Amino acid sequence: MTQFPFAAVIGQASLKTALLLNVINPQIGGVLISGPRGSAKSTLARALAAILPPDSQGQKPPFVTLPLGASEDRLTGSLDLQRVLAERETTFHPGLLAKAHGGVLYVDEVNLLPDTLVDLLLDVAASGTNIVERDGISHSHPARFSLIGTMNPDEGELRPQLLDRFGLCIDQPASISVEERIAIVQQREAFDRDPAHAKDDFEDAQAALTERIQQAQRQLVDVITPSWVYHTIASRCEAAGVEGLRADVTWHRAARAHAAWRGASEVAQQDIEIIEPWVLDHRRTQPPEQNPPSSPPPQGETPSGGDGGSSSASNESAGTSDQSGEQGQWGAMPPQAQQTISQLAPNLVKTPGADTRDKTAATPASVGKGRIAGKGRSQVETSRLDGFGTLIANCGQWPWREIKMRKSRAGQTTAHLVLLDTSGSTLGQRLLGQAKGLVEALVNKAYAAREQVAVVGFGNGGVVPLLSRRRAPKRVQDALEAATGGGGTPLREAVIEARRLIHQWQRREPGLHIRTYLITDGRTRESVADLGPLGDCILMDTESSRIKRGQGARIAQQLGARYWTPFSGRETP
Repeated sequence: MTQFPFAAVIGQASLKTALLLNVINPQIGGVLISGPRGSAKSTLARALAAILPPDSQGQKPPFVTLPLGASEDRLTGSLDLQRVLAERETTFHPGLLAKAHGGVLYVDEVNLLPDTLVDLLLDVAASGTNIVERDGISHSHPARFSLIGTMNPDEGELRPQLLDRFGLCIDQPASISVEERIAIVQQREAFDRDPAHAKDDFEDAQAALTERIQQAQRQLVDVITPSWVYHTIASRCEAAGVEGLRADVTWHRAARAHAAWRGASEVAQQDIEIIEPWVLDHRRTQPPEQNPPSSPPPQGETPSGGDGGSSSASNESAGTSDQSGEQGQWGAMPPQAQQTISQLAPNLVKTPGADTRDKTAATPASVGKGRIAGKGRSQVETSRLDGFGTLIANCGQWPWREIKMRKSRAGQTTAHLVLLDTSGSTLGQRLLGQAKGLVEALVNKAYAAREQVAVVGFGNGGVVPLLSRRRAPKRVQDALEAATGGGGTPLREAVIEARRLIHQWQRREPGLHIRTYLITDGRTRESVADLGPLGDCILMDTESSRIKRGQGARIAQQLGARYWTPFSGRETP
């Protein structure tokens, strides 16, 4: 099958450059391509294989594709059972990780990979060595490769541990111009009519790309990094609030590769600027408008350490006066910030569900007797037949004289979906701050149990994700502080979005258990009775007055949810 040529792809300049830089310097750590369907993500990734220059032995580096449904043995390799039975010898059968050594490992829809494969991929990508152990038999081999992954963010987010492993991340635009659309369709029609002829038309351009990559690889070792570059990268990474030093190291490597691609002898300002969003956007924890990075000094100058950076306007509202009571109708207030009140966290020791029959579902971190908490799962120890160990113990003879059993863990992955009411009615008596304290405590419990969590805010007339689904972070306060209160209460829209997320997650992971927390003061006239139940759901009514003006209990009944008031700690079915 003829592959669409890399040089024939129209537009996508940023993505092309990022892929080429990763070939020039594989130590950059790979490229993650995030974008909507039909944006040439897979086309460009697969087309890269044709322009990879040969290695020192004159052979093309491997380009290996990891199928979405691959098994663990297919990825890491396995021991040959046929040899055990026939010749009583153990032979290692290489997996995809071994085949990708020295080249590229391509993962399509990387965000849909099962957690088990993601964990294995993380370990090997970090160590550069794949180790396979089976009942006392161990085999290891080098597995250094560049990761290229594609994903559609509408189908779910990527785990932050794997996201950080990708050196560069490119967000594809959701829309393109009419002129580009026409050119792309015409180019594709020409290729479909005669693929061989189209390939010949771009043969010279493909060869030129390969030659330029080779020249850049030779040039890379001689590229000089001026001292101001280190200061600029460090200050911008600090301003972005990135964790660790992987962003700094990757930025240096990518900037040097870009300078080599240009044929330059040292890193220049344009190399820094072009790489910045590809390195920081998927790692930053601070919005750019809150902590703008200082401008680097002119090329060749040493920074003086003064603050010469330009400032940008802040999106924060100047009026953040405390609201002692509600003003006007519900939702009539403009968006306002309200800090998290963490004093409610101790009250969550008696978490909702503690008095129900389902003891294992009581809290994000709760586990019943005989259960093991770890890696985001409630797991039960079981035993199963260890076929390979049994064959080894019996030297392939039949009938078996000795049977080996292997302990395994089976259970459900747990994800917690939190719906936080950020409407204008929550600003009275600082209810929004208290609700944020509830969310913070829930996330902290999920973090302790290594479970997954997602937070969605609804208010200001819309539904906004505050924390995408991921392993619960150690700190969530910054994300919560960014949520401002105001506007109406789009309860129906929030419930519809929750149902969509639950369906999406369970379709991807059939064994996933989802618990939904609806944190609201109940002050809305919308009905959700026709939307049906949300499954395992708890409504936390944050209204503190004795006489309930809101409709928390009614909403809980309509959603088939348990009703809980955090101030009293009482729960009703």
